[in-house]
Amino acid sequence: MTTPDVWKKSSYSGGGEGNACVEVAPRPTRIAIRDSKAPSHGTLTVPAPAFAAFVKALKRPGGLS
Repeated sequence: MTTPDVWKKSSYSGGGEGNACVEVAPRPTRIAIRDSKAPSHGTLTVPAPAFAAFVKALKRPGGLS
């Protein structure tokens, strides 16, 4: 039996309903990502270490530029 994903929106998701962002859900070895405006349109999953490296790069001065 699988457990349902617990989705979390970014704290930078914008005003109003806060649906102008992506949502993430941790899984045992991967991170699931979906569009908050169209959650039923599918998800992208990436290995957890790759997602952690991506977030770390975003937080660096200058980001991913």
